Amino acid sequence: MTYPRVRKAVFPVAGLGTRFLPATKAMAKEMLTVLDRPLIQHAVDEAASAGIEQFIFVNGRGKSAIDDHFDLAFELERTLEARGKTAELGRSRAMVPMPGNVISVRQQQPKGLGHAVWCARHAVGDEPFAVFLPDDLVLGDRPCIGELVELYERTGGNVVAIQDVPREHTNRYGVLDVGEDDGHVAEVKGLVEKPEPDVAPSTLTIIGRYILLPEMFEHLERQEPTAGNEVQLTDAMAKMIGSAPFHGLRFSGTRFDCGTKLGFLQANLAFGLEDEDVGVDLAAFAKNLLLNKG
Repeated sequence: MTYPRVRKAVFPVAGLGTRFLPATKAMAKEMLTVLDRPLIQHAVDEAASAGIEQFIFVNGRGKSAIDDHFDLAFELERTLEARGKTAELGRSRAMVPMPGNVISVRQQQPKGLGHAVWCARHAVGDEPFAVFLPDDLVLGDRPCIGELVELYERTGGNVVAIQDVPREHTNRYGVLDVGEDDGHVAEVKGLVEKPEPDVAPSTLTIIGRYILLPEMFEHLERQEPTAGNEVQLTDAMAKMIGSAPFHGLRFSGTRFDCGTKLGFLQANLAFGLEDEDVGVDLAAFAKNLLLNKG
């Protein structure tokens, strides 16, 4: 069976980034850089690599830098061209999507992830779509969302990226109640938002990559706040179980939680070590630093 192609991705980027104050006082947290790219560009690049064509930013006040980042910068480009910086000019132009492929919608009030996704309903329309949480950065040989798209093309329905966490951390995530599980793909028969460790149905949790059916908006339309008095995406997904296939995929890469200082620093180190320009020197520096610390 052939399922409708995933062409659109939603990026909820309205958060305040309070964990990174004062850096985020005047800058969107999604513009914090891992190596030489902002978090939001890592997410958009991953989406584009999987054939996604339209990028929908659900933003808030003070987030105009995200839209500007994906626009042409005429003064910068003229300066680079005049100075003969062709490589830098190419990098600046390469990350600008085609005209009309970036859509920005406003989430006026911070009512939760489910509410943020619901704000994109008119831009998404009646087709399957991806959701990216830019705080979750995945380093691997294959794009995480590409793996999810491949599973969706086989199974249809909703597909989420999952990973095991220590049981004491289940109250930080949406947690799966698992049916059939081959160690790679798990059937989702239930979802619980941020359960306490003693009642969590498993330690398999959802990270910030989703492929969702448009029927999701019907459940989000009810605007029912639950955990944290917010509209939870997990609750809306749970209501679709049984009406459409639902699977979790253990992706192949390494996930970094860049919403925390430690995860952000770990991501910069990991991506830096993989970089062909600085990787060797960075590894030598890190090794020497650790030896001196010891």
